[in-house]
Amino acid sequence: MPNTASAIRRVRRVTKQTAVNRLRKSKYRAAVKKMEDLIKKGEKDKIKGFFPDFQSILMKVVKSGVINKKTASRKISRISKKISN
Repeated sequence: MPNTASAIRRVRRVTKQTAVNRLRKSKYRAAVKKMEDLIKKGEKDKIKGFFPDFQSILMKVVKSGVINKKTASRKISRISKKISN
């Protein structure tokens, strides 16, 4: 239990930030799942249309610090490799 005023404010701030980070992580996971589903279905035109958005979503999540840049780059690289095959 926080005792000082600054600690109380900090708890409030962390709670809000946790909620925001959960949303960002959820959006990231949803994008990865959507891309995997499109690849499984083999819908080339939809894949080509969604791939730039997919990259954008991952890089936005990286920018906010929810996931590591190398993690996002690895995911993008592997998806790109699957698309090109």
